[in-house]
Amino acid sequence: MPDYAFEEALAGQRVAGVDEVGRGPLAGPVTAAAVILNAHDIPEGLNDSKQLGAGRRAVLYEEITTRADWAIGHASVEEIDQINILQASHLAMVRAVQGLRERPDHVLVDGRMVPAGLNILAQGIVKGDTKSLSIAAASIVAKVTRDRIMVDLAQQHPGYGWETNMGYPSKSHREALRNLGVTPHHRRSFRPVHKMLYQD
Repeated sequence: MPDYAFEEALAGQRVAGVDEVGRGPLAGPVTAAAVILNAHDIPEGLNDSKQLGAGRRAVLYEEITTRADWAIGHASVEEIDQINILQASHLAMVRAVQGLRERPDHVLVDGRMVPAGLNILAQGIVKGDTKSLSIAAASIVAKVTRDRIMVDLAQQHPGYGWETNMGYPSKSHREALRNLGVTPHHRRSFRPVHKMLYQD
């Protein structure tokens, strides 16, 4: 389970945890969240969003967003296709940090790489969402936010199953791509979509 040790090692500093969700899907934006927890009011049960059920994530999302400083950043499908998914995920992270009410003194980033353009002291933590409470909180906020976007897009583009697969390349999503074609929300630089468009 994640704990507050990384944050406590930076005592007296405003520490933001940052995580992103949505690198793997064939459709939809990549979404990042930044969270600065209140050390005296940390919600119980924070964990890597992938370890939590949807109901528990929704409850924790409400607790985090009412008790912490938080912000969301996105990179669009167009940006993903232009600059690649890694750079787009870093762009979303920078936007999330820039959206915080208070500028952090230090940023804890999930993963090995620290995004260029943060212009704040930062460290990457591999599997950070299982180690740092701030990153775990960010993973929950990012996941719930992006899932809600995909459920909304699923209503506009029925048949792709985005309300359950969240744009990831499930078997039913790939079949829908073949049967229904490519939407404006599909990432054209991703191989299954690219092949659909340029198979001739």
